[in-house]
Amino acid sequence: MSPRFLSFLGRVLLAVLTLSIGIAAQSDQGATQPNNAAQTAPAPPQNPAPSTYSDENQPSKVDVFAGYSWLSPNGAVNGNKGITDGFKVATSYWFNKYLGGVVETGNHFGDINTINTLTAGPTFRIPLEGLTPFGLATFGINHEEAKGFGKSVGFGFVGGGGFDLQAFKKLSIRLIQAEYEYGHHNFGFVNGPGVGSVRDNMGGFSLSGGLLFHFGSIGPPPAPPTASCSAQPTEVMAGEPVQITVQPSGFNPKRTVSYTYTATGGKVNGNGQTVNVDTAGLAPGAYTVTANLSDGKKATASCNATFNVKQNQPPTISCSANPTTVRTGDTAQITCQGNSPDNRPLNYKHESSSGNLTPNGPNATLNTQGAQPGPITVTSTVTDDRNLSANTQTSVTVEAPPPPPPPPPQASKINQIEFPNKAKPWRVDNTAKAVLDDVALRLQREPDSKLVIVGSKDPSENRPNLDAERAVDAKFYLTNDKGIDPSRIECRSGGTAGKVAEFWIVPAGATYQGSEPVVDENKIKPIPDRPAAKRPARRAATKKPAA
Repeated sequence: MSPRFLSFLGRVLLAVLTLSIGIAAQSDQGATQPNNAAQTAPAPPQNPAPSTYSDENQPSKVDVFAGYSWLSPNGAVNGNKGITDGFKVATSYWFNKYLGGVVETGNHFGDINTINTLTAGPTFRIPLEGLTPFGLATFGINHEEAKGFGKSVGFGFVGGGGFDLQAFKKLSIRLIQAEYEYGHHNFGFVNGPGVGSVRDNMGGFSLSGGLLFHFGSIGPPPAPPTASCSAQPTEVMAGEPVQITVQPSGFNPKRTVSYTYTATGGKVNGNGQTVNVDTAGLAPGAYTVTANLSDGKKATASCNATFNVKQNQPPTISCSANPTTVRTGDTAQITCQGNSPDNRPLNYKHESSSGNLTPNGPNATLNTQGAQPGPITVTSTVTDDRNLSANTQTSVTVEAPPPPPPPPPQASKINQIEFPNKAKPWRVDNTAKAVLDDVALRLQREPDSKLVIVGSKDPSENRPNLDAERAVDAKFYLTNDKGIDPSRIECRSGGTAGKVAEFWIVPAGATYQGSEPVVDENKIKPIPDRPAAKRPARRAATKKPAA
């Protein structure tokens, strides 16, 4: 695509997005302003605004646009003359609230040329209250019929954006749709083969407007408005005031919400978002205040708040331990919170089933020095000046000391084989193979272990590398006959145990501590155990027949 096309498309999309973000920011700012108009009586300064808003109309699932369109072709064969006769039709299918796909056709009928487009591609929208910015980028077919040049069908691109103004639930007015239209055409040899072919790379600009019809909706219906009520305080003595606060949610912030109240006891003063209840003369018990909210349309909500009128109530206490599990000799902090519903002075007392307690008002420190492993119970009691009390228990567990860690794994000798054959002092005989069978079984049972074979020879043996050959031949039997992975076996030479090969198992995490050199198995190869060649049978002497 040409730099001119990319630059124009970028400017159009940037303008749509910038204006959309500005409108969205202004809408959000308006939605978060305190709804002071929702009160028909003076409200306290802490009056909260609605925290959420459920849109009454869900975004549509399918949109169909039809309207007038003007095109400025700006091509090579059209004389750069604007086409005033035209229309566009587009169908959009939305995958979610913001993204979808669109199929668009445009038809423009000019004096010099006629241009028809059929394109499809992605589209986006930003649903705001009453206004929806949108954008699209589509690809497809561009058909051009130019006087004197014939007809051509080529590649086409249409991209741009605009704004939709909602008029009704199922109908919006497309205020403007500004698009860049590109078409590539080759009309062939118009005046004969020798003149040259005519090509037209049209880069035009179109403006459209019309009606947008909405069908279906994205997602389930919006949740109805709700409200939550709270009473502060929830317990009072008769005659003390109770404040009721209502928190609405889901109401349209541009509409006025009114509040009405009813109560099972007491007198409600006010009709705003926050009111006071006069409890004078109420008997002890529970009372409920009901708030009813309405925005004057169809949106309503209600909620309840309950408070208790009490008399001569005992104190309460709650305690916690930190930490709840300690080792012998460590300390734990006991933290308590006492409360008198009648605001009476309080005294605290602490006792423990074990250890030593150091009280400090409502708190205490538990020292577990000398305590046996197990739970220690701390009982805390709070008493007011009328001798009304309450108590609670807190548990601290003393852990037993952990067992010592297991010893680290170590390599150990598990067996050895001997080489008694004087003619073949490296030979692994049947007796040795029986031992090696047990070694192979051990390696199969312990797949993470490795094996070190240490070959030795007697000082009287003069064959060079005999100790290494014994280790290599033993390894060859384990790998060739028993299928053990060669990488799990290491051969060493220079042992001092005589005419033997020793087998050391090395568990995972252990290291063989011997200092014998590792055998270079590229130089020391296994010696095949070939049987002795059979001598040919002697032929019996042929007796001559008697004369």
